[in-house]
Amino acid sequence: MMKLQRLATLVLIPALVVASPVRAENPEHVQRLLDTRACAGCDLSGADLSGMHLIGADLRNADLQGANLTGINLEGADLTGANLEGADLTEAFLTNASLNETNLNGTNLTRARIYFADVSGAEMQNLTLTDAEIVGTPISVGGD
Repeated sequence: MMKLQRLATLVLIPALVVASPVRAENPEHVQRLLDTRACAGCDLSGADLSGMHLIGADLRNADLQGANLTGINLEGADLTGANLEGADLTEAFLTNASLNETNLNGTNLTRARIYFADVSGAEMQNLTLTDAEIVGTPISVGGD
């Protein structure tokens, strides 16, 4: 009976570890962002910030790699030097956002609205732009 319990434990533990969501963000940084809309250099990787209104937020050099930013409003936000690699910005609103030197590689911008954003020096490989509205911003499909 004891062997059977050990075997069941050994089988269940790896399954629980695999099923657990991975959360890498620093909770204090998330709270600082929510309280002040300023979190330059913060670790927000993997954070769920979906649907938030972060108008004018200071996210310079923040790590947002793999973050869930679906439906987020980043109008006028400063994301200069931020890492958004693999982030989900589906239906995000990025009017007048600063994305200078930002890593946007692998970012999902499906149905995002990007109007007059500054993307000078940004890395933009393998973007998903399905049904995105892009106006006054040099992001396009194809080419280098």
